[in-house]
Amino acid sequence: MTAASYFTGSDEAGSAATLKDDERRERLAIAGLSLPALLLVAVCLIIPVGSLLALSFIGAQGNLSLENYQRLIDNKAYLAIFLTTFEISAVITLICMLLGYPLAYFITLLPPRAVGFAMLAIILPFWTSLLVRTYAWMVLLQKQGLVNSTLLKLGVIDEPIALLHNYAGTVIGMSHIMLPFLVLPLYGAMKAIDHDLIRAAANLGAGPIVRFWTVSFPLSLPGLGAGALIVFVLSLGFYVTPALLGGGKVTMVAMRIQKSVALYPNWGAASALAVVLLVVTALVLLLGLWIWRRNRGNRPVMS
Repeated sequence: MTAASYFTGSDEAGSAATLKDDERRERLAIAGLSLPALLLVAVCLIIPVGSLLALSFIGAQGNLSLENYQRLIDNKAYLAIFLTTFEISAVITLICMLLGYPLAYFITLLPPRAVGFAMLAIILPFWTSLLVRTYAWMVLLQKQGLVNSTLLKLGVIDEPIALLHNYAGTVIGMSHIMLPFLVLPLYGAMKAIDHDLIRAAANLGAGPIVRFWTVSFPLSLPGLGAGALIVFVLSLGFYVTPALLGGGKVTMVAMRIQKSVALYPNWGAASALAVVLLVVTALVLLLGLWIWRRNRGNRPVMS
């Protein structure tokens, strides 16, 4: 080894060591800046969830017990409630996808000024209380409400139909409330699509329908999947709208948790239900993350 190569190797080793030291200091600085946020998460999330988990193992006599979870296993009614919750969440997610995709696609075709008004119309319901919106649907869906009155005047129906305090009313109200949660991420994904790819497909002879299904739709799937996951997870824990529009005839997990708090002398039964719902929600999120990572590299590439 020559002297020049020796000193070159020493300089490279010193540079690598300096770079590692800089990276270590940068990580420590980032960790220090993140510490307040981590403490806030610990106080507002980890401690309450941990307390909930601990309460789920407290029996009716105040002792450590698995009786709350045993009750969930033995009582088949809890399984029916979970199935109803998943069914309603899936139906609402499907409806939001069918309504939200054309809406988001239409917004991307509008001029910039019109896009602002369209997005304002989508975000505007967030400025109104969830309880107020639910009561508004109760007024619209009752037998003498606007929906039945309009259908009667148009001759679509001969007598008012039951749209309130049942499955249909719950789905209608929740779909309206959840729709913006799908449109917003979907619109962001559609807006980020490179229009050069669409123009390239047109130059290659692809028609509008072919361009949509081979370019636009595949590239919008991440936004559609993110929006659908948000809608589904939020629907799993919904309480106010199904409690009011369902009229007690449609029972979801969140409603059953409230009834457990009122029925049993301690919060153990309700905590066990909440823990199971939390675990199921986490599994759904992990499944969505796994699907996204699996399909991340399968996007269309045009050469």
